[in-house]
Amino acid sequence: MKGVQLLLGFVLLILASSLASAYDPSPLQDICVAIDEPKNAVFVNGKFCKDPKLAKPEDFFFSGLDQPGDTANRLGFKVTTVNVEQIPGLNTLGVSAVRIDFAPYGQNPPHIHPRATEILVVLEGTLYVGFVTSNQLNNTLIAKVLNKGDVFVFPIGMIHFQFNIGKTNAVAFAGLGSQNPGVITIANTVFGADPPINPDFLGKAFQLDPQVVKDLQNKFMNGD
Repeated sequence: MKGVQLLLGFVLLILASSLASAYDPSPLQDICVAIDEPKNAVFVNGKFCKDPKLAKPEDFFFSGLDQPGDTANRLGFKVTTVNVEQIPGLNTLGVSAVRIDFAPYGQNPPHIHPRATEILVVLEGTLYVGFVTSNQLNNTLIAKVLNKGDVFVFPIGMIHFQFNIGKTNAVAFAGLGSQNPGVITIANTVFGADPPINPDFLGKAFQLDPQVVKDLQNKFMNGD
């Protein structure tokens, strides 16, 4: 079973590579392994590049996506990220991946990736997933229930989510069209900002009593 899961994950990464040109610029050299030491290095795509002649297999390798993530938290999910921080050789290549584990009824709450389209495949379980279009398209919800082997795409910059609607654990792999797609979790960003956004302003924006906003801010700023 693990072999099948890893094979599906590998296929997903191949699919994701086709999305790489969607946003990150194309590299102008064969490889650009990220390096923290800037001496004798070139700054490209947010990272310094080591001398290509010094590249080694470990620069392009990561081990561990076969291991379940710890979902013992208030939302019941865990994202294991594999981007340029974990694989330095991804620098300038415009692709990354994640493993997402869900406890029963766990959720990856509404969020966006500001720099990447995401393609997700369900390996185990049943997920309810979706994204919401922009104001120009009347904030339309595009959502679907996914089962094992199903694939769904979340366009770049769109608010999206995943929710395990099953009574068992669920697992998904996703490929993203950026070496560093970034993530902005909507509730955390709005109600957990530091320093906090004025609660009267948020109250009017969300049509909430300012005291309710303050309560939400206390929850998110304290990590509850």
